[in-house]
Amino acid sequence: MNKVYVIGMGPGAYEQMTVAAVEALKGCDVIVGYTVYVDLMKKYFPEKEFMTTPMRKEPERCRLAFEEAKKGRVTAMVCSGDSGIYGMAGLMYEIGEEYPEVEIEVLPGVTAAMGGAAVLGAPLGHDCCMISLSDLLTPWELIERRLRAAAQADFLIALYNPSSKKRKDYLARACDILLEYKEESIICGIVRNIAREEESMNILTLKELRNTEVDMFSTVYIGNKMTKIIKDKMVTPRGYRYDRK
Repeated sequence: MNKVYVIGMGPGAYEQMTVAAVEALKGCDVIVGYTVYVDLMKKYFPEKEFMTTPMRKEPERCRLAFEEAKKGRVTAMVCSGDSGIYGMAGLMYEIGEEYPEVEIEVLPGVTAAMGGAAVLGAPLGHDCCMISLSDLLTPWELIERRLRAAAQADFLIALYNPSSKKRKDYLARACDILLEYKEESIICGIVRNIAREEESMNILTLKELRNTEVDMFSTVYIGNKMTKIIKDKMVTPRGYRYDRK
């Protein structure tokens, strides 16, 4: 049977790709993906054929991958971070119904929430959730409901897509909702360009975060009542009991 891999390539560094992902890409004939992500792969797999589509052309990208796989070529669809978390795996299965002769294998990757958390320290040490502030596919009213539910339950929150040129005030709007249930002093963090050369981090309070500019290359972390700063890192204790000596 013809085959297509759906591969999570991690946050950006080759070293953070899984061994399984690297081995699958080595065995592929063609690599398909969003232009920005494919450009990151070219220097590591220069001998491969690459095919791309721009943003908002995801269905076309999926069909491009399936059409190559139909020809008997081993094909990889690459996604930033994890292939299933805000990735292409779900859509590939949906469109894959049109291609019953093509087998799909999903390979996970280090998603932004995990990669950025490691940079900050240990902010996601207890129950957590991920919420995207992009309303391209999800109505803002539903995003607001999810923010309120997470804040009321004191979840640790990783915010994806916190801002863009057309959504400059979305993070501030999200913070206003969170501030209805959380204290201004709650510890938060921002990591930009995770695992890339321009990587940077910032730890601040929820009040300060509300007036901080971020972009689409940023992942934002909202702490819970237990989150604190230890050795300049953002840490959420899990609650282990231990004796200090």
